[in-house]
Parts: sequence; C-alpha cells; structure tokens
Amino acid sequence: MQVFFSMEGKELWVRVKGEVDLESADALRRELEASLDHAHPEVLMLDLEGVTFMDSSGLGVILGRYRRLKKQGGRVVICRPQPQVRRLLEISGLSKIMTIHPHGPETAGGVD
Repeated sequence: MQVFFSMEGKELWVRVKGEVDLESADALRRELEASLDHAHPEVLMLDLEGVTFMDSSGLGVILGRYRRLKKQGGRVVICRPQPQVRRLLEISGLSKIMTIHPHGPETAGGVD
C-alpha cells in the first residue's frame, strides 16, 4: 500500500494505492492521524481510485477519521472508489454518512 498527501486550502487530499486490509490498515491509520494532527484540515478527501481491495479493517480506518473530523466540525469525502470498494462502502452504510464523489483531485488542484 502507498499513501500520498497534499494540502489544498483547508482540504487534506489523501491518495491511497494498493490493498487496505488487516495487514495494512494500521499503517494507514497512523499515517492519516499524523497528517491530520499536522495539517488540521476541515475536509479529508480520500482518493481511493488506486485501492484494489478493502476489507472491514479499511472501513474501520475511514470511520474512525470520519468520527474525529465530525467532532471537530469537519467532514470526509471519498473520491473515485473502484466499483468493488464503492459496493463495500454502500453495504456498510458509510456511503450514507459520507459523500462519495466521482471525481478526483485533478478537479480541485490537489495531488497529481
């Protein structure tokens, strides 16, 4: 798994590539937490176009960051999930509490 960060205004763009599963979820959580602590964004933009697989561990990481940002008055937006990841987000109910956007950072000037 690879993770790339870019700050655009009050948005922290995070592009994730690879598999987000039990083996990689904790590393993703630590990297996200460190970036949130450093950047203090209002919006966490998760670009999941490069995520080829996600299990419940990945959902837990996303939900935890959602709860953190919501407490601070912020929000999480998920961008460009692959069909299998989007289905998991829908089945889990996360798509009801977070925005899923079909476009990525190139429309907002974020990470390349």
